[in-house]
Amino acid sequence: MRGQLSSIKRKAVSFCLSALLGAGLILPAVPAEAGVDPWAAAAQALGVFAAYKSSLSSILALGNDPRAQISGRIQDMQVNGKDRNEHDWAVVNEVMEQLVSKGDYALKVNSLPFMWGVNDSNDFNAGCYPTNYISVNRALVRGLQCDRDELAAVMAHEMTHGLEQHSAHNYAKAVAQYYGMAFINMDTGSMDWNKLNALAGYSIAKNVTLPTEYDADEGGFYLMCSAGFNPGGGAAAMYRMGHYLTYVTQNVMEYHNLDPSLKEKQEDYSDHPDTNLRETKLSQLMSDYGVGHVTVLGRKDIYIDGAKLLSVDWTSDEFDNTAENAYYVAGALSKAFHDYDTAEEWQFRDDGRGGVTCLPYTRVNEVLHEFLQKDGNGARLQEMVTKAYRVEKATGFREKMKLAEAKRYEKMRQERAAAVSASAKALKKMRENADTYSDFGLGEQALFQMERVFAAEKRDNEAENYAIRGRAKAVVGDYEGALADADRAVALDAKNIYNFLNRADVHRMRGEREAALSDCESARGIEPKNAVTYFIMGQLYEEMGDEEKALASYRELYRLQPKAFRSIPEEYLKEISERDYKTLQKEKQEEKEKKAEEKKQEK
Repeated sequence: MRGQLSSIKRKAVSFCLSALLGAGLILPAVPAEAGVDPWAAAAQALGVFAAYKSSLSSILALGNDPRAQISGRIQDMQVNGKDRNEHDWAVVNEVMEQLVSKGDYALKVNSLPFMWGVNDSNDFNAGCYPTNYISVNRALVRGLQCDRDELAAVMAHEMTHGLEQHSAHNYAKAVAQYYGMAFINMDTGSMDWNKLNALAGYSIAKNVTLPTEYDADEGGFYLMCSAGFNPGGGAAAMYRMGHYLTYVTQNVMEYHNLDPSLKEKQEDYSDHPDTNLRETKLSQLMSDYGVGHVTVLGRKDIYIDGAKLLSVDWTSDEFDNTAENAYYVAGALSKAFHDYDTAEEWQFRDDGRGGVTCLPYTRVNEVLHEFLQKDGNGARLQEMVTKAYRVEKATGFREKMKLAEAKRYEKMRQERAAAVSASAKALKKMRENADTYSDFGLGEQALFQMERVFAAEKRDNEAENYAIRGRAKAVVGDYEGALADADRAVALDAKNIYNFLNRADVHRMRGEREAALSDCESARGIEPKNAVTYFIMGQLYEEMGDEEKALASYRELYRLQPKAFRSIPEEYLKEISERDYKTLQKEKQEEKEKKAEEKKQEK
């Protein structure tokens, strides 16, 4: 089926409602002399809450719809263009796949697996849609020089927005805030609408969006670290971002001046934290991650427990990357302090050049090894690390770090437990989402959804579970596994027409058209008026070169579902319905003219 007949497939739509939080509105106080009717005020408050609740429900439902996710990706590539540089895509794919497969995180029950794309925009930006589609701009990838750890910090930040469903909650709160301010203004007449919009926009940026940016920075930091990236990547990315937006960008709307003396004199309407502040906070998170042992001073000097280890300098001819080198040296040290409970685990050893080295030769440790070798500080590092472990026994810092980490993992455990104990309604939506992914040829996403279904405690409709998983396996090319699942689905429930139709689709993808037709006949015996059966039969007969039987099947499809005429191949539709054939031709011509006009306007 693969999406060609989604309009006539029988799909029951169900949405999982999230627990509703208070809107947390920051509204101007109403002066007593305004004489607002308390009953009217109460009604307005209920109206604001209703607006919030309705908006949140709608966006959460949208965020759990694969069609919206796929449509968002297509629209992103159409509006912004697709980045044509294969290396950009390769690096982003590598980073995202490592984050998704190795990072510690938990999807909410009503969330979709992550998808991503690299567009051709010249703006230094990335964003996460409510559907967990992450849009990455080419300018950001190039601005960060395709640095994997810096990109991981940005991508993990965006993933955190998706994991916490920030977009849905922020949008709902923004709608409620506009409603609230508008209601008050109607009662008091305290300002004109232009001022109201400006005040509402400022309040939303500072009171709604800004706090979630801090949350995403912190959540993203721990996510990227758990996936094996350098903990210094976040601070390094903020430094590079600040440099890019000051000295490189050609977009006047992105530009900002790094001079701290100017910041107090400028109005700041941004919904993102100050770049320097973010760099400082991410540097502190890095230090805390390393049990508080490692710090960076002056974006150059590396200290362990207050004693200087070494200073870094440039290693790039095109850009002063001293600060990034400092964060990567410190990040490697922090990761080692975090991961190892003893100095012995650092593997201090002879470097073969008369010096001392340590830790595995991995990309995360690459910059550290470079500066240890350059300055001959391996022996000094060994002394400082050995002393650091003695000191922390007295301070208890490691226990505090592990306690904080345990709290984060407990939150993830609870989220995973919620998914495992998902309701039958939620599981049904997961199955539908999996089948939709298969419709679009996205078998990996479909299998991901079905893994969640099979992991559930209250698993229901086992036959349908196997049928949908079997079809997903066929989409990714696992035809043997697909047929095994499809056979089991039919064995468990031979009265469900869709178990036969799913197996027919599996047989078709295996090239077994006669077997597929046999399943279609079984389906027709169960439900003679199901249009999907005739659609599949039409396609099978067409592939087999039997035009007469293909026409008969499409004709029956049209009789049962006239509105599905766009799914019928044109050469058959012309014989079945001249009127609808002309309608289709007209639509195609209008679409062609529309694209031509858009292309003309672009020139």
